[in-house]
Amino acid sequence: MHNIRGNKQAQGTGHEPPGEDSAQSGEPQREEQPSASDASTPGREPEDSPKPAPKPSLTISFAQKAKRQNNTFPFFSEGITRNRTAQEKVAALEQQVLMLTKELKSQKELVKILHKALEAAQQEKRASSAYLAAAEDKDRLELVRHKVRQIAELGRRVEALEQERESLAHTASLREQQVQELQQHVQLLMDKNHAKQQVICKLSEKVTQDFTHPPDQSPLRPDAANRDFLSQEGKIEHLKDDMEAYRTQNCFLNSEIHQVTKIWRKVAEKEKALLTKCAYLQARNCQVESKYLAGLRRLQEALGDEASECSELLRQLVQEALQWEAGEASSDSIELSPISKYDEYGFLTVPDYEVEDLKLLAKIQALESRSHHLLGLEAVDRPLRERWAALGDLVPSAELKQLLRAGVPREHRPRVWRWLVHLRVQHLHTPGCYQELLSRGQAREHPAARQIELDLNRTFPNNKHFTCPTSSFPDKLRRVLLAFSWQNPTIGYCQGLNRLAAIALLVLEEEESAFWCLVAIVETIMPADYYCNTLTASQVDQRVLQDLLSEKLPRLMAHLGQHHVDLSLVTFNWFLVVFADSLISNILLRVWDAFLYEGTKVVFRYALAIFKYNEKEILRLQNGLEIYQYLRFFTKTISNSRKLMNIAFNDMNPFRMKQLRQLRMVHRERLEAELRELEQLKAEYLERRASRRRAVSEGCASEDEVEGEA
Repeated sequence: MHNIRGNKQAQGTGHEPPGEDSAQSGEPQREEQPSASDASTPGREPEDSPKPAPKPSLTISFAQKAKRQNNTFPFFSEGITRNRTAQEKVAALEQQVLMLTKELKSQKELVKILHKALEAAQQEKRASSAYLAAAEDKDRLELVRHKVRQIAELGRRVEALEQERESLAHTASLREQQVQELQQHVQLLMDKNHAKQQVICKLSEKVTQDFTHPPDQSPLRPDAANRDFLSQEGKIEHLKDDMEAYRTQNCFLNSEIHQVTKIWRKVAEKEKALLTKCAYLQARNCQVESKYLAGLRRLQEALGDEASECSELLRQLVQEALQWEAGEASSDSIELSPISKYDEYGFLTVPDYEVEDLKLLAKIQALESRSHHLLGLEAVDRPLRERWAALGDLVPSAELKQLLRAGVPREHRPRVWRWLVHLRVQHLHTPGCYQELLSRGQAREHPAARQIELDLNRTFPNNKHFTCPTSSFPDKLRRVLLAFSWQNPTIGYCQGLNRLAAIALLVLEEEESAFWCLVAIVETIMPADYYCNTLTASQVDQRVLQDLLSEKLPRLMAHLGQHHVDLSLVTFNWFLVVFADSLISNILLRVWDAFLYEGTKVVFRYALAIFKYNEKEILRLQNGLEIYQYLRFFTKTISNSRKLMNIAFNDMNPFRMKQLRQLRMVHRERLEAELRELEQLKAEYLERRASRRRAVSEGCASEDEVEGEA
């Protein structure tokens, strides 16, 4: 306020522009920050010196302004004449009040600007004092880093606000368009209403005129009445003839429509038969092509490098087979559709391997999978779709259990999964919980955020939804995993959760639904400590699987034991991510359909079924290294989902949940005993190492004492 008073005096005396006064008055305020000990220093004002009261300065300023106004405005000059009317005085006073109000408003704005400048100067001075008071360069560097972080945070806030502004502007433009459309609609309705009112008015006027002025009715003569009667009878006869003609024509058209309907039904049945035949031919074509590729591969392996000409010919044939597409090869009217590069969920149908042998195997596997799909389309999938369409509301039942084991059609899968997830988490679900967890993650960073960022790029590298730079799925996956980390702090984030959440996103597409699906798997379906730091329950399940394999497939387990093969190296990941990396998408999602309803025993059933499906091929291998190499990719060779499902739910019976619980309990006790023994051994080792260090340190001290005495 002292500076404002000075500015006012400067304006009253010299009539300088207000910008210069504000600049001059702002500079002393940045420098008036000395300590109390320097209060007596000449040329510097003390920091705690009393400031002038705001009211007297404002009154003096207003008085000076009034004097200047009296000197400048003709209404308040000393030589004003007495013949001025009271209205002119009132007008002059109102004008003066208006100008004083404007000036007061400008002075308030100036005070606000000066206060902001003063606060900025004080913050800058405090930062400079802290920087100069720092004893070491390390502290100064930390201050600079803090400022840089503040600048980056402010930049991020500005970007977020800019994005929010753009979204709000876009929303506002949409609202304006909607308002304009509604206004046009209202105007149209008003025009229609006005036209209707005019018609009603005209009709009412006409009715009134008819009542008030009835038309003249002259009595008809007898001969005229007879003529009218005869003409009416003639018209009636003509109408009867027309009705008879129309009736005959209608019968003819009905017969024609009946004939056309018969022809259309025959054509539809013939088309359906042709489509079935086409699907069968495509399936047979895929089978023949896969056998052709398998034969080429066997010939190539058998010949090796013995005959260069034959091997070169085989290599050319393999390249041609890999590049061949059914659409280009067919010249008939029925075109065979080639295998698409991606399936309906974005996974690569034929993975692009670097090794030619693996490329050939992938092509064979894709052809076999398509062949089984086409063959089962009419026989199994169509009745299954009809049963799902007629199911109605979902209720837990034996029929629903059988349908889920057979697989859910793609168009019904999102709805069924949402119901299954809600069935699992209805006691945990609260409205707005997901948004609250996201806002908590925006307020401060979670410790697992860095690991989540690293795993985002490793999630399904063969799926276009997670590898395309413009896809929104990686951002959705990041938010789902961060929200779960805040939801379950005891787990936070564990490697493998990214693939579980990714499968849920591919099917459900909504972030919140995928989040609750992940919660259902981790917190309600799997055992409590399945994804903890020690992975205790996961290790227990591997031992349970070993027992079940020994019971169901003793010959295979004896063969693997003979070659010292540890299956947990392969199967551990199966249980952790529910086969997300192992099976092709068509079979994987059928496994998840039953898994979300029945629980972990489905994972055991399918694990046993996979080994049963490939038992003959594994028994044919007589080397531990070859077995390990085969187990790396043998799940990808499974193409017949119906056969695998029958093995899992029919051949593996009986499979009781009570037996599974007992095995888990026994192996958990053994594992916990082993862990306790391991901890005891570790503690003894640490104690021995500490005692040896103490003995060494005492020996060194005694030698130093002897040297000191000498």
